[in-house]
Amino acid sequence: MEYQVPAWGRRGAARPVTSAGTRGAWSRAACSGAHVLSLGIGGLQWGGWMGVSFQDAIRTLNTLQTNANYLEQVKRERGDPQVQLEAMKGFLERSGLKVEDLDQLNIIHVTGTKGKGSTCAFTERILRNYGLKTGFYSSPHLVQVRERIRINGQPISKELFSKYFWQVYNRLEETKDPGHASMPAYFRFLTIMAFHVFLQEKVDLAVVEVGIGGAYDCTNIIRKPIVCGVSSLGIDHTSILGDTIEKIAWQKGGIFKPGVPAFTVPQPERPLEVLRERARESPCPLYLCPDLDAFEEDDKALQLGLAGEHQRSNATLALQLSRAWLQQQGYQGKELGKRPVPLAPAFRPSSSMVQGLQDTEWLGRNQVLQHGPVTWYIDGAHTTSSVQACVRWFRQAALNEEKPVDGSEVRVLLFNATGDRDTAALLKLLLPCRFDYAVFCPNFTEVSVVGNADQQNFNVTLENMLTRCLENQKKWNRLMEEKVGQDLWLSPPMHVEGVGGRLKPDPLRGPLLFVPSSERPLNSNSLVFPCISHALQWITQGRDPHFQAPATKGLHLHPVAGTGAVLLKEAAAIRVLVTGSLHLVGGVLKLLDQSLSQ
Repeated sequence: MEYQVPAWGRRGAARPVTSAGTRGAWSRAACSGAHVLSLGIGGLQWGGWMGVSFQDAIRTLNTLQTNANYLEQVKRERGDPQVQLEAMKGFLERSGLKVEDLDQLNIIHVTGTKGKGSTCAFTERILRNYGLKTGFYSSPHLVQVRERIRINGQPISKELFSKYFWQVYNRLEETKDPGHASMPAYFRFLTIMAFHVFLQEKVDLAVVEVGIGGAYDCTNIIRKPIVCGVSSLGIDHTSILGDTIEKIAWQKGGIFKPGVPAFTVPQPERPLEVLRERARESPCPLYLCPDLDAFEEDDKALQLGLAGEHQRSNATLALQLSRAWLQQQGYQGKELGKRPVPLAPAFRPSSSMVQGLQDTEWLGRNQVLQHGPVTWYIDGAHTTSSVQACVRWFRQAALNEEKPVDGSEVRVLLFNATGDRDTAALLKLLLPCRFDYAVFCPNFTEVSVVGNADQQNFNVTLENMLTRCLENQKKWNRLMEEKVGQDLWLSPPMHVEGVGGRLKPDPLRGPLLFVPSSERPLNSNSLVFPCISHALQWITQGRDPHFQAPATKGLHLHPVAGTGAVLLKEAAAIRVLVTGSLHLVGGVLKLLDQSLSQ
């Protein structure tokens, strides 16, 4: 069936009118061929789609609950997945779509604990190389919420976001039912909106990344995807998905659909057996992807646009998903080969596939930014296994960098973590990187987020987040104290006079430790800042030409900050690892790359 734009979304049709304290009513008013829409935003009048700003749309979106509230909602409903899925179907239908309409999107549905976003990015880029118009739905966003909904690899424009937001929002507002939840939560709303965008923009396919889990995720109203994928499994979101990897695997296997081929990467035996069982229940064929080595001929390694050894696993899954989609859709070009893939054997990647892997970009994942003497290593790792992969990548990447002639290199960790994650375990994994300073801050770019609706979070206060940062700092300091007890080569607390300068004991500085430059300094110097901007201002000391520091005074009153400022100002190289949270990564990128906010 051909998808039809709802009557209220077509030019010349009546559109809902909502105002403060008044339920929407259908009205129409001509104004040079455009309709005037009255919205419940302080009596604001809107003529045409762009009369209301993008920021107004974001602020209204933010009233639909934030991620933590959504997670609580999921926990309440998870006992009966049908309750969740039926509620989502109800919202979809109220927005003017039926579940069957989604069949037209030729969806690739991807879940997993680690790497599902990167797998989706590889897959989308490969298929775009075939001249296909692609849609890509992912989460979370790093800088702007419209990053979650992409057409041909690019976030939809502010104009399109505003257009589709108000289409969906006002339709849901108009069809409120007193007996049920009137509006879907934040993530559910964006999922519904993404489906509207992809259908009306007539994409050839949509790559859809699962939000959390699989079985109960709101994206799982998809009935007939073309192919499904499961990236590496691990422990995360335990309060929702379960506290064992087997329980988590059961949730992830919930996206399998009868007769729809599914692919996964090598997994530990127990969760892999759970996936096999879920595939048998569906029933659907489940294939195990070979290592990427099997796709490489004549010892010529495939070049990946995303750094890190772990991306090879994501790339091999993307190759299989892309090929399966092309075959299912009848793309039997000479590059594909003509035999089906019964057991997901290795094959010779087409030139489009090779180029797609090489050209893939996915911000905030194993990303390196060279800004003068400051090198940023940015990775949104937030689980045990992903932080382990991040550490391997960082140590290798930093090792490959040219060393300063005088050896004056300072390493800084910028860290934050959210949710129910075991931050002590994550921080312990970062110890081998031998940071000179550990910096902790909330995920807010500024102390005040007024005027920055993309980063508003009504669920937590700055005080709550700072408390969490202080707890993380204490955990780091304890880990460092334990490390000091194990590393007898460490000298007693010292005072540093300049980089590579004279060292002398300083009993007033307590646990702050330095060693001569012949060894990598390992110390418990740690600081907490109230926002990302202040943290970056201290780390860069005005030496990053891309970072415009705000005019803030009195940031460096703490003795650690004062001593560190000297080191950072004089160091030949500053290497900063930003990790622990994708939201932190997004805030850092927003400040370091102004173009992302345009």
